[in-house]
Amino acid sequence: MSKTKNYEFTVAERFINYAKIDTEADPKSTSFPSSMKQKDLAKLLVEELKHMGIEDAEMDEWGYVFATIPSNTKKQNVPVICFCSHMDTAPDCSGKNVKPILHHKYNGAPITLPDDQSQIITTEKHPYLKEKIGDDIITASGLTLLGADDKAGVAIIMDFAHFLIKNPHAEHGKIRILFTPDEEVGRGVEKLDMKKLQADYGYTLDGGELGSIEDESFSADAVDIVIQGVSAHPGYAKGKMKNAMKIAAEFIDALPKDSWSPETTSGREGFIHPTSINGTLEKCSIGFIIRDHDTSKLSQYEDRLRGILDSVVTKYPGVSSSFTVKEQYRNMKEVISTVPFVTDYAIEAMTRVGITPKPVIIRGGTDGSRLSFMGLPCPNLFTGEMGIHSRHEYVSVQDMQKAVSTMAELVGIWCEKAGK
Repeated sequence: MSKTKNYEFTVAERFINYAKIDTEADPKSTSFPSSMKQKDLAKLLVEELKHMGIEDAEMDEWGYVFATIPSNTKKQNVPVICFCSHMDTAPDCSGKNVKPILHHKYNGAPITLPDDQSQIITTEKHPYLKEKIGDDIITASGLTLLGADDKAGVAIIMDFAHFLIKNPHAEHGKIRILFTPDEEVGRGVEKLDMKKLQADYGYTLDGGELGSIEDESFSADAVDIVIQGVSAHPGYAKGKMKNAMKIAAEFIDALPKDSWSPETTSGREGFIHPTSINGTLEKCSIGFIIRDHDTSKLSQYEDRLRGILDSVVTKYPGVSSSFTVKEQYRNMKEVISTVPFVTDYAIEAMTRVGITPKPVIIRGGTDGSRLSFMGLPCPNLFTGEMGIHSRHEYVSVQDMQKAVSTMAELVGIWCEKAGK
């Protein structure tokens, strides 16, 4: 029987409140966090944690929220477990003035979003929604994303903390709670003090479908390319001008059309992906992300991309280019494979609460990717967040509740295993 069988969940109410707070990250910012409004949610979470009775809850100067639920077990050597979610939302779609709407007992019909009735969520476009008929579904109103990525995770961890405080008979070791800013712009743990965190193993709550557990992510690099053209007065430019923007367009057009891109790959296939282009006649910058589950392939992709660039630029005498690679994160599997029980315990917890585990690979990364390489092996657990980074984003209340139940079982399993 699930430990939360008679628990009155608070996750839906918490999520709706958090979704209304604008925490959109800013990829162009050099500050940390990239948008100070992320701290608005952080401050609220600290207040709520303290109200629960978690006295050491705090936000540090960078916007990280830390809190501790002390151990209540007599067993020795129970590892300290961290649960982590990110507070920011993606800049891909507006996160300002989010209006969450709760659709009770979804009946399978198309959901027309009221503030833009051209936005219609259907089971044809979102097949997972077919499995949620009868659930309570939360959407936005049509003008913004919802922010379930990752405020669903935040709400789940908060409700989990509330459950443990209200149910002291539920055995667990020391638990650390961590909420991070700026995950969506790849900087989520950039300023994190691991000595302050002091945890042995962790789990991010930032996954999708019910039962999904992810312990393998992409490895990722970023590439910044700058093309330096030759400027001349347009009235007297014949034989002189080399337009950097046109050369950049030619370079991008030279990329493969039927492979090697997000829109043409799936599963374990990697890709290169231009994400930004900015420039003038004289100078044009292009940003790329490079992704594959096999870290060794990143350098191969970068060499191939550099070769395509050189083949275009060399056609224009006097034009030069630069090619800068920056490591972003690495496949968490490289670390988690050395401690497979971290994943195994989560799978066992799901099974105990009647959920069918769905091990999947991430075609992306989470804070857990970098945390794993910072000394905290950190698989990613489901939250129910779907249609992320779009106006069609939605989440099932029941999926979030089942995540809370899974966490309650999971911390008990860590106690059980420590006693053997």
